[in-house]
Amino acid sequence: MPGNRLTHDERRQIASGLTAGLTYAAIARAMGRPKSTIIREVARNGGAHGYRAGQAHQATQWRARRRKPGPAPVAEPVERTPEAVRDFETEFAEMMAATGVPAMMARVLACLFTGDTGGSTAAELAARLEVSPASVSKAVGWLEQRGLIGREREGRRQRYVIDDQFGYRAWQASLEAMTAWADVTRRGAGLVDGPAGARLEATSRFFRHLRKDMSEAAEHWRRTSPR
Repeated sequence: MPGNRLTHDERRQIASGLTAGLTYAAIARAMGRPKSTIIREVARNGGAHGYRAGQAHQATQWRARRRKPGPAPVAEPVERTPEAVRDFETEFAEMMAATGVPAMMARVLACLFTGDTGGSTAAELAARLEVSPASVSKAVGWLEQRGLIGREREGRRQRYVIDDQFGYRAWQASLEAMTAWADVTRRGAGLVDGPAGARLEATSRFFRHLRKDMSEAAEHWRRTSPR
């Protein structure tokens, strides 16, 4: 194993293990490799359903040839002005809305993310966003229900907060959605015959496999991320 890089034969072992439905942990044990190595290898080369040993090996060689030693790029300094922060909040909220987060919930999240304390009261959010308290109440309720924000008591007021584990909780919420898709389509496959039943079963298999991959990735992050 020169330089601890995966060989072509090892990549074939990974592909065979995925085809057989083995977990990343089982594949790693059989190869004597860390599970994190297998997770990274599969994630960067098509995922569990698209992984091909030959293509993965060629892609790795191509990436290695492209890498050229040189000085690390230096990010240009950005002035943190109130206008720049507001522009970023707008861009951030629009991105979240485009990926499925309701618009008002996205605006509240953007405010919490960019606040120095990571938390605000409902009155502070309403004033900053220039919306009604009822709109803020609905937004924070939706976000709390999904475990994306928390609340802390500050005297007689409630303070809504966000922390560094937001990404993990958002991933967990997506995992619950995958579970719902897998379970409902599987039940449907048992009720419907013919092409419709086959379609439901194929959809259920896809989401079950995706749920397994997402669970392993989330657990890997939880165990290895700095606290």
